[in-house]
Parts: sequence; C-alpha cells; structure tokens
Amino acid sequence: MKIAINRESSVPMTEQIVSAMEQWIRSREAHAGAKLPSIRRLAEECGISRFPVIEAYDRLVSLGYIESRHGSGFYVSGRIAKLERCGASDPRRAEEESNYILQQFNHPGDTLKLGSGFIPEAWRDMDGIAQAVRHVARTDHGSLIDYATPLGNAALREHLQARIAPLGIRADASQILITSGASQAVDLIVRYMLRAGDTMFVEDPGYYNLFGLLKLHGVNVVGIPRTASGPDIEVLQAELQRHRPRAVFVNTVFHNPTGTVVAPSVAFRLLQLAHEYDFTIVEDDIYADFQADTTDRLAALDQLERVVYIGGLSKTLSSSLRIGFIAASRKIVKDLGDVKMLTSISGSPFAEAVALTMLERGAYRKFLERLRRRMTDALGATTSTLEAHGWQLFAPPVGGKFVWARVPHIDDPQRLMACASESGVIIAPGSYFRPHGEPSPWIRINAAYAQDRRAHAFFERAGQLDAEAPTPPVRERALIA
Repeated sequence: MKIAINRESSVPMTEQIVSAMEQWIRSREAHAGAKLPSIRRLAEECGISRFPVIEAYDRLVSLGYIESRHGSGFYVSGRIAKLERCGASDPRRAEEESNYILQQFNHPGDTLKLGSGFIPEAWRDMDGIAQAVRHVARTDHGSLIDYATPLGNAALREHLQARIAPLGIRADASQILITSGASQAVDLIVRYMLRAGDTMFVEDPGYYNLFGLLKLHGVNVVGIPRTASGPDIEVLQAELQRHRPRAVFVNTVFHNPTGTVVAPSVAFRLLQLAHEYDFTIVEDDIYADFQADTTDRLAALDQLERVVYIGGLSKTLSSSLRIGFIAASRKIVKDLGDVKMLTSISGSPFAEAVALTMLERGAYRKFLERLRRRMTDALGATTSTLEAHGWQLFAPPVGGKFVWARVPHIDDPQRLMACASESGVIIAPGSYFRPHGEPSPWIRINAAYAQDRRAHAFFERAGQLDAEAPTPPVRERALIA
C-alpha cells in the first residue's frame, strides 16, 4: 500500500489518508488481519507529521475498517468483509457508501469530472427554468408555503401519465406517485417491498446508490451480469435456482453505466421468469427522455402487473427540482403513498409547480429536442475519439449520456486514475458500479464532457500506457454521480 499526499490539494491530509486506505481495503488487495504501518512509519513514508496519521487511524477504527490491538499496532478489520458477504445493515457501512456519493458535490478544484452523471449547466434550459420559477412565484403563492398532496400535484401526474402513454404504458393519474427524484422512488420501493434478509437481484455493473441502500436495509444483493442486450438471462436463471428474490432491478433504456438497451427477447423472458418465480421487476427508466425513438418497456409489455416503473425529470430538466415518479398498480401506489407520508410527509409543491409549468408551456419539449441532438453528436464524437486511441467499448452507444469503455491491455484501474489525474481529469473506476465493489478495468465516461481538451489528452495518454509499467500513485480520488 502506497499513499501519495497531495500538499497542494484543499482536501485535508487526514481525509486523503482515510480515502486512500478505504479504497485499498475495499479493493480486496488487503486481507483481514494484515498489519498496517505504525503511525511513525506511515508519517515518515508520506513525509508528514504524525498528527494527520493519528487522526486518520482513529477515524478508520471508528468506521470499522481497521482495529487497534493494544501493544501490537493496527490491523485490517475482518468485519467489513463479513458485512459484505452477508449484506448486513451497519451505520458505519452506510456512511462509507454515502461518502462516494458526496464526492460529486464537494470535490475541490476545476478538474474535469469525466465520470459525472450530470449534464453540463450550459446544456440546461436555464432561461426556461428561471421563467417558470418567476411565473409560479407570481401566480401560485400556496406552492411557496404549503405541503404537497400525498401523491403529488394532480395536474403534473396527468402530464406524466401522458408522457408514458406513447411508451405503451396504460396507467391513469391515480397510478402515479410523484417522488423527490428517482432516488426517493427507489427508497420507497425498497422500504415497501423488502425486509432484512430478503434477496434482490441487481445488474452488474449497475446503479451504485441502489447497492448501498439495499445493504443499509440488510437486503441480500445478488449481481446479474449486464450484457449488451440486457441482464444475462442464463446467469439469471441459474441464480433463481439458488435464490428466491423478492425483486429484480433493471435499467431498461440507456443503462447506467453501459448505455445499453434491453432487447425485446430479453424483456419477454424476464417477464416469463417473473411469473414463474413470483418476483417483482423494478424498472428504472430514468433516462427515457433521452430517447427519441421508443423501444419496448417492461411496464408496457406487462401493464404494471408485475412491474413497478420509475421515471423522472431530474436527469434532464433539473437535478435541483428533484422530480421523479413511480407508476404501478393502484394498490401499490396507495401503499407507497402511505410510506411516503410516514417518511417525508410530502414532496415540494413548488418544484412540482415549476415542472408542471415547463411541461404545459412546451418549454421542456423544445429543450429535449435540442438536448437529444447535442447528446447524439457528443456520443458519436466520443466513440470516434476513443476508438482512434485504441480504447475498447462495451457496446456501441445508441443514446443517453454514457460510454462504458476500457483500455484493453490495462487491468488495473489505479493506472487509469493516475493517468487521468495527470491530465486534470477525474474518473470513476468500474468497481464503484459493481454490487460488492469487485475490481473492474472499465470506466464510465459522460460524453457531454468528453470533448474537452483534457479528456482528449487523457484518452490519448491512456491508450499509450505500457501494459507492464508499475502503477503510479493516484493523487486524487475518483468521482461518481
């Protein structure tokens, strides 16, 4: 284990040590019971005083990563590995998972966040949002101070119902629940459907925040490999012989992080297996508005019998407005509404009113047309650049924001992270998108940021890396969103 301290960074030295050691332990290069350097030795190796090391070790002990043995020193704890195997809920594990998410909001400097999940501010409809905000503030004073209704703004639910109708999903407004982004939608579903000890199948790679949430609730997480056409059906069937999941989570269109779309044959087989093995499919369709030509949705094929559908506007309209929604059977929506009331009382009537104004005035439709064209151009340019520098694509991107790629002869993500750092770029290693943090040579690239000169420099430099060269130190941690 080597820790490189960046003295020019605004991140405190203690935080740099904690982050580096967390990542080392989670990478499974460290074994339970392995002895760590003494405080004096680590301070000397890093060229710093002992005080940041003392504080870092104390914090790692409190998080459960390491343990202190009186008169002997510090050792890698075996508890983290045990928790990962059983999926147990633990407050310290929850804090560990949340640290990865928080990095996207407080990472210092002007480095290029190539793995970000956001679209750039310059690509947003800032004028349209500002006009809608002013309109609501002038005409709907109640939205500034009142609670929202349990299911959310009735008119907005009707508009959302109209938006999913062209996808073939026949649901009326009473079958739609507005949430504070798709994150709350997932949280409500997990609270409602699952209990500690239950099993849920997830995609590997897949939505990192879901993995932490499930483990927080003590749910057993089983990863199903994601192929270019959707979840690997053969592996899914084999796992169904060993487990009886309550639910299976599937990101149908423009999957995060691979950018792929579930093929019709895979969708039909998933639904057949759901009936045969009696599980619910949670369909994440949060990137639906990036798609111009519609493809099959599980919710449309099933008409919400065994499918709970998640959508939203946060990925396109505004992450700050936090508008997500759930479409499901009336009974499930009613029950989820009760869970929402118990956990958060209501949503934001102001955010719902602003989103409704954007939809009613046609501003959102016009914005989407511009955004789709821009993203299509960015994906094409990114694909060409990566291939020109010898990168391998998981699958040719057909839409959305993400490209899942790797340098064929580089298996160590630390080398790519170090290379990116030298180019002023932050990337998210593939392990962040795997259910239990397993190593992965793949990285997620947001095409909206990939035309920056720093991204081009990174792509070129990474493609020229020597396969046998040692791993250089990483000065800054990766970023996800």
